[in-house]
Amino acid sequence: MATCVVSRRLLDRYFPKLMLQGLTSTFPGQEKRGIYTLDPIDKNETTFNKMLIANRGEIACRIIDTSKKMGIQTVAVYSIADRQSKHVSKADEAVFIGPAAASESYLNMDKIVEAVKSTGAEAVHPGYGFLSENAQFVQKLEEEGVFFVGPSIGSLTGMGDKLESKRLAAKAGVNTIPGYDGVIKDADHCVQISREIGYPVMIKASAGGGGKGMRIARNDEDARAGFKLSTQEAMSSFGDSRMLVEKFIDNPRHIEIQVLGDKHGNVVYLNERECSIQRRNQKVVEEAPSTFLDEKTRKAMGEQAVRLCKELGYYSAGTVEFLVDESRNFYFLEMNTRLQVEHPITECITGVDLVQQMLRVAKGHKLNIKQEDVKINGWAIENRVYAEDPYKNFGLPSVGRLYSYKEPTHLPGVRCDSGIEEGSEISIYYDPMICKLVCYGKDRNEAISRSIAALDQYIIRGVTHNIPLLRDILTEKRFNEGNISTNYLNEVYGEGFQGRKLNDSDKYKMIAVSVGIFAKWDTRNSQFLNSTKIRIHEKVRDSWDLFVKFDGEDIPVKVSQTNGLYKVEIGDEIIEINKDDINLSESLILTKIGNDEVVAMQLASRNAHGEYQMIFQGTKHNMRILTVPAFDYLKWMKQKPKIDVSKQLIAPMPGIVKSVSCKIGDKVMEGQELCVVEAMKMQNSMSCGSSGTVKIMNIEEGQTVGENDLLIELE
Repeated sequence: MATCVVSRRLLDRYFPKLMLQGLTSTFPGQEKRGIYTLDPIDKNETTFNKMLIANRGEIACRIIDTSKKMGIQTVAVYSIADRQSKHVSKADEAVFIGPAAASESYLNMDKIVEAVKSTGAEAVHPGYGFLSENAQFVQKLEEEGVFFVGPSIGSLTGMGDKLESKRLAAKAGVNTIPGYDGVIKDADHCVQISREIGYPVMIKASAGGGGKGMRIARNDEDARAGFKLSTQEAMSSFGDSRMLVEKFIDNPRHIEIQVLGDKHGNVVYLNERECSIQRRNQKVVEEAPSTFLDEKTRKAMGEQAVRLCKELGYYSAGTVEFLVDESRNFYFLEMNTRLQVEHPITECITGVDLVQQMLRVAKGHKLNIKQEDVKINGWAIENRVYAEDPYKNFGLPSVGRLYSYKEPTHLPGVRCDSGIEEGSEISIYYDPMICKLVCYGKDRNEAISRSIAALDQYIIRGVTHNIPLLRDILTEKRFNEGNISTNYLNEVYGEGFQGRKLNDSDKYKMIAVSVGIFAKWDTRNSQFLNSTKIRIHEKVRDSWDLFVKFDGEDIPVKVSQTNGLYKVEIGDEIIEINKDDINLSESLILTKIGNDEVVAMQLASRNAHGEYQMIFQGTKHNMRILTVPAFDYLKWMKQKPKIDVSKQLIAPMPGIVKSVSCKIGDKVMEGQELCVVEAMKMQNSMSCGSSGTVKIMNIEEGQTVGENDLLIELE
């Protein structure tokens, strides 16, 4: 696992200060015992000799880590796109299973089974997604005498179909959401049923999960479009296009109960996770426990989840998901019969290694954990760090190679579950997740503080990522009050995420550090030139008169250096920075400004034209730093002409064209769908921003497009 490289000098200087801020404390004895304190690994207990992980990325790496601690040999599988991936190098063996497309590799049951047979693996852990909830896959494994690290075929079948799961939940006495008890035949049927239930409704894939194949409809037009896109998405992701419709509960919370059962009828619940902050029905920030539940509601939800498991004869790890309204009434949403993406936050507050427990149960061991053993110790928050542009609909996918990647695991209380490393490539074929950043502390405030510090010191270069949005959420008033729902993003960022706005104090801090970098570069260059035969300066500068162009302002700044400090004058403000805090070879800058807290900034880029891109408080800020003479010359420079793009349809992200709804010569209206582009398993309807006639058509169905490609042009 890559760690954030910060100079030892800076860590030695500022970690004592970070400790004073509550960023380095741990639970008593945790530095010796680690997270997993409840039912730790027993090396004398029987287990599997060799196991294949039928997955990729961070979850494959996570499973490999626990398997190795238990003494289990691991086998990875990989597609051509993953041939150099982290999970491949971590496993004891690796088997190539085909092309990049998941349907031809990770979803190809025959290839996975052949890999199991060729390596002699006794068991298969499916992780999440792909084949993790596929009963047919489990049947194939059982026919080969191979253990499946997950629940029974009956449980997968019962809970894998949303219609059947709702019937079973009702039979078990679990609260359910009103809806249509059948499969939707077509778009007209979808509209009819939606009207009968009453808008708003949720259209979702019967075999779905993970936010795929789901749309909210508030009128007939939404219902028709939602049915079409969700059907296509469901077929692409699950190979099953069946749809259902149910009442959509406005302003709910999404709270789920982690369950764990064995093959002997024992079931416990491991408390809840709050997963309400979502975009496109996919979770962004999760925490455990929830700020909203009281002990009475937690117990009622947990007991209903256990009752459902006992009705099913469920064993292994699983999650029962609920929607909870403002009065703490809760309704069964679905059950995920697998390990959840966000399982680490439950592990942090309960001390249970869920992967270890899944392996024990699959081997036939009884649970050693009783319900009374399960406590809530501290607080944990998971930020899903995605390769996405948060400024585009809260996160359209980004692809590329990570030319610089450093995880902030030097900070205590920080756990990074990732399947990538420096040099890894984020492709269009799979989920855009970079890392699950998990931060835990003695209470919610400490977990939030640690999360903010970790996000500020997370270095990711090569792709656009969603850290600006994550960081802003953690400092937002409603989030800090615990006042959240599944509508949170749309309500708080009604115009879309615009980035963090700096107050004057923070703006001056960032400018001060930036001009300090400028001064250090200028000093270094002068010293180098004066050491050669090219003597530009007879004397190295000790002061600079500058203009900083930032956020539409031209800000005069004076910098002087003395006694190991840069003294920066911005208007009436004087800010002093220790010169040694600025190391030109490091992207991360930790410095203490005045008597304030230690602040973290990142230099993302700079060039010879004085253009600087700084990352501060999670957001990129562009500025230009010029000497006074250079600033005076600017008035003679021509401005670049602005290009009218109102008649152009530009790809906002890379992807594959799934359908095209127009041709050259067609007259189209503003807002009309022109094509659908699939990116990382999500269907994105692309519409025109103005009316006109199609003049240029650069795409066809099945074509791969890149970000900012011109797709269609009107006249």
